[in-house]
Amino acid sequence: MSEAKPETKPDAPAKPGTGKRVLLVDDDYEIVEAIRHALEAKGYTVLVARDGNQGLAMAEREDPDLMILDMMMPKRSGFLVLEKLRRSRPVPLRVIMITANEGSRHKAYAEMLGVDDYIRKPFAMDRLMESVGRLLA
Repeated sequence: MSEAKPETKPDAPAKPGTGKRVLLVDDDYEIVEAIRHALEAKGYTVLVARDGNQGLAMAEREDPDLMILDMMMPKRSGFLVLEKLRRSRPVPLRVIMITANEGSRHKAYAEMLGVDDYIRKPFAMDRLMESVGRLLA
């Protein structure tokens, strides 16, 4: 009777965030790819929408754990997406809004709509990843 040999390959440590789904809504290809790469490296599943209407539809259909939402997009702005989400969901979706807009009124309005974080472009990827990790902890 042969003895079973123990598995020699150590278990890989679980990546933080594994299993969490992040919906990234932005029309800038380079930003999308950079953020997608950073999120996937941390173990998150990334869903991508390229405009506000697609982002809203995917948020309703896919029920992600977090949305990273650009403010200025074709078809429907990030504000309009956020307004609709806040009216249609019984449990608010966690949202990080990213924008190149410098206006303080925009930030105040985003906060009134309940964004969890508001990050101005250009931003350090570490800053965004810290916010994602905190919101999905």
